[in-house]
Amino acid sequence: MTPTFRTGVLGGTFDPIHVGHLALASEARRALALDEVLLLPLRVPAHRPLEPAASPVDRLAMAALAANSSGEPFRASDIELTRPGLSYTTDTLRALHAAGYEAWQLFFLTGADAFADISTWRDYPALLDLAHFVACARPGWPVADLPARVPALAGRMTGVTATTPHPGTIGPETGQTRIFLLDLVTPDVASTTIRARARAGQPIADLVPPEVDHYIHRHGLYGAPRVPGSAGRSTANHLHE
Repeated sequence: MTPTFRTGVLGGTFDPIHVGHLALASEARRALALDEVLLLPLRVPAHRPLEPAASPVDRLAMAALAANSSGEPFRASDIELTRPGLSYTTDTLRALHAAGYEAWQLFFLTGADAFADISTWRDYPALLDLAHFVACARPGWPVADLPARVPALAGRMTGVTATTPHPGTIGPETGQTRIFLLDLVTPDVASTTIRARARAGQPIADLVPPEVDHYIHRHGLYGAPRVPGSAGRSTANHLHE
């Protein structure tokens, strides 16, 4: 890791990972000149304490396939899956610090809807000092509304887009971590829709990368019909932190 290496962190259930996740990661990478984006499947999200439909191994495999086929510097990580219990952002960021990252190098990506409730997150407000936070626009949740929704943090917010990226230096000399409001448009895709379509035998090729589509049908995930001759598990390159 070089002294100026900047890493995006995108966590999610990824049940399954889909084109909306990848579009968000891609837009954030361009807007903030990130060197890489880590894709972190969560064991059990703290905000939704229900076991995901697919196993940790399958969700990590799909994230690795999506990362490896994206053509971008994305990497799948099992850092969340190897830790028992609920997945909390503060624990994730502290684990990355223990792995050698500094706060100014980390850019935690989250939806504007989730960020609006940041005051309910574990270790708030201290967790905001563990990384830069990037609140990303979602359908029905424009980032322009966040200063009014979270007025206590308005002074730390800076707006960016992929076409007008943040021009300033972001490094150890800048001191305080920041909150970036990323205005973007990504495909309106939900993993629940993908699972329902797979279960009904409907195509999902427009919602997930081709490699993930093949993996789902190869292993019969979510009730999808198996592809003939699909025995055996993928040998996708699982990347670990």
